[in-house]
Amino acid sequence: MPAKNFHVRQAAVSALRAWSKGHDYAESLVERHAQRRMLSSQDRALLQAILFGVLRHRRVLDFWIGKLRQGKLDAETRDVLRVGLCQLLILEIPDHAAVNETVEAGKAPVRSLINAVLRKAISSRKRLMEDLDEMNPATRHSHPDWLFNRWRKAFGKETAVAIMEWDNQPAETFFRLNPLTEAPEDIPGKRLPFAQMYYRLDGKIPNELLAKGALYIQDPATRHCVELLAPMPGEKILDACAAPGGKAFLIAAALGSGTGLTCTDSNEKRIPRLEQNLARLHIKPDELSIHDWCTPAPERFHGAFDAILLDVPCSNTGVIRRRVDVRWRLQPQDIEDLAKIQTSILENALPCLKPGGRIVYSTCSIEAAENIELVTAFAEKHGLTVGKTIQIKPNEHGTDGAFAAVLTAN
Repeated sequence: MPAKNFHVRQAAVSALRAWSKGHDYAESLVERHAQRRMLSSQDRALLQAILFGVLRHRRVLDFWIGKLRQGKLDAETRDVLRVGLCQLLILEIPDHAAVNETVEAGKAPVRSLINAVLRKAISSRKRLMEDLDEMNPATRHSHPDWLFNRWRKAFGKETAVAIMEWDNQPAETFFRLNPLTEAPEDIPGKRLPFAQMYYRLDGKIPNELLAKGALYIQDPATRHCVELLAPMPGEKILDACAAPGGKAFLIAAALGSGTGLTCTDSNEKRIPRLEQNLARLHIKPDELSIHDWCTPAPERFHGAFDAILLDVPCSNTGVIRRRVDVRWRLQPQDIEDLAKIQTSILENALPCLKPGGRIVYSTCSIEAAENIELVTAFAEKHGLTVGKTIQIKPNEHGTDGAFAAVLTAN
């Protein structure tokens, strides 16, 4: 008879197999496999902890597997062992549950092997943990060598290691109150002293308050670009890459309503969610439409806006703690390719400014090639001034990483 929580471990293995084939992002896989197996909220949380734990510590887990098992392993058996070792050595789930229920997730011909490796890990736990000190930093903190080397060159070894350590911590949940509606009597969190109206969530997601639009789940790093944009009532503002709506919410909060706000996004599939989020937050923009800013702007947008927010597609290297699989998906060439896309978006947005208008360029990246180097080169080419810039490194600021810069005409 299968172990009680066998289906959770099986879901974790199935999700890892799907992820390795590039079928979806980790966050989406948790939701899909939890729904498919009708997991309770407690089991869903366990599934997420295991899946995210394996992805955060993948290189360490494979190092340990190499110490515990000589010879080749098929991909699925390796994933089962990753799931088991993550529970035993990272999450510190009780040995009997981690072993028995993970063994059941393997195929019958390899269950004895899985059982033997996991029980060997228990008896060798002290030595395996001591092995951490022998690993190079990229292996110890489970990041690709190229990314660690890139950060070491940019920030120095100490900071590069600190960023990797930060990336492997479970992400906290923050929210911002909505000033466009009545504040809740009981606020389910602790106020952040450095970010007005932001709170660190205590306990479960407050679904009722979310449904009412009383608050929005959002990292405090989101606010920096909108603070630089400084929207004023009466201005015409464009949020060009608006989905899912977090920054449009902040712009509307500054404007006092959705009046004056135009939102676009390039992805037709994201528009319904953007529309729903804004409606729930009591925001009705002047316009909400589809446009790919890698192509020229619609004629009606030319010279139409006092300020434009470009929260462009980026490498996401500032939010790896939250998007745990980014480190394994990203390749060096991607950063170069993204910089071309980002420059194209700037080129096509620039004609949409009114005389004397301003653009705020924003990413959740910590890569200079996507941030200060890019906006400096663009400003020089077009005779613009780079005003205030903000670069947030997550390990130093305790939030997501972010970059923002103001560009104005000379």
